[in-house]
Amino acid sequence: MTRIAIVEGDGIGHEVIPVAQKVLFLLHPDYDFFPVEVGYGRWEQTGCPCKDNDISALKTADAVLFGAITTPPMKDYQSVVLRIRKALDLFANLRPIRGDGFDIMIVRENTEGLYSGIEEIEQDRATTLRVVTRRGTERIARAALRCVHQRKGKLTIGHKANVLKSDVFFRDICIAEAKKAGIVYNDKFIDALSLDILQHPEAYDVIVTTNIFGDILSDVSSYLVGGLGLVPSANIGDRYALFEPVHGSAPDIAGKNIANPVAALRSAAMLLEYLGDNEGAGRIESAITKVLASGIRTRDIGGSAGTMEFGEAITGILGKQG
Repeated sequence: MTRIAIVEGDGIGHEVIPVAQKVLFLLHPDYDFFPVEVGYGRWEQTGCPCKDNDISALKTADAVLFGAITTPPMKDYQSVVLRIRKALDLFANLRPIRGDGFDIMIVRENTEGLYSGIEEIEQDRATTLRVVTRRGTERIARAALRCVHQRKGKLTIGHKANVLKSDVFFRDICIAEAKKAGIVYNDKFIDALSLDILQHPEAYDVIVTTNIFGDILSDVSSYLVGGLGLVPSANIGDRYALFEPVHGSAPDIAGKNIANPVAALRSAAMLLEYLGDNEGAGRIESAITKVLASGIRTRDIGGSAGTMEFGEAITGILGKQG
């Protein structure tokens, strides 16, 4: 039996993930769904945001549907997201940006870089070690190249090699891997790339970059499709996979039934693709397109529908299709 771990997390995760889970259950009542509670809310209750047995539970799943986590700016608070990514070795973060006339896949290295977690705070300074390894760079480059092969496109390498020696290292390894694979590539400074992707999105196919640059670039690129409420992501490793909307926990709108569930729904579609159900993934995307075309939209994209109302419209269409 296929086992799916459901992690709502914090904030609007409690609203958008139940919508996505309901859709997954509608398409696959044969799946075994089980909850795993982690996050800031868990820390407030127990003093620990994520325990070892939570990680163990996630490792029993065939895939994880993940909501959003609040990470407070406290020096002694360990990021739950970073811990899970490292524990499950989810080294490839795939963030698709699709719209009218463009289809971009941002492939972000997910376990090192500035999010290495090697940090120190002293009285007069704070340091964060930016770790870029050969192994980490080779495997994220190869993951990006697999995407290029599947899409029959081209690779763009995003970096800041004019300033950072670690990015010279990253760029050169990515170029070597692209040449070895016979893939057409180019490279751009990440600041220029962030502007150009907004001006000429049709010029890009697969973009590979380091951890923090990929995080920022994908958030910037969400402007092209209407905002963070519409953008999904996949976190892939050799053994495990986790799917989550790109948006955060958004505590300012949590509990108000106004959060956009589309990113969570699209993350669920990516989960189905990972499990081999391309038809089910296509049905979710088709339902989203039909609901948006009917004028049912949440406030962030110009409508007045609530989270639950949007979700009910999606399940209504899928129910008719079934």
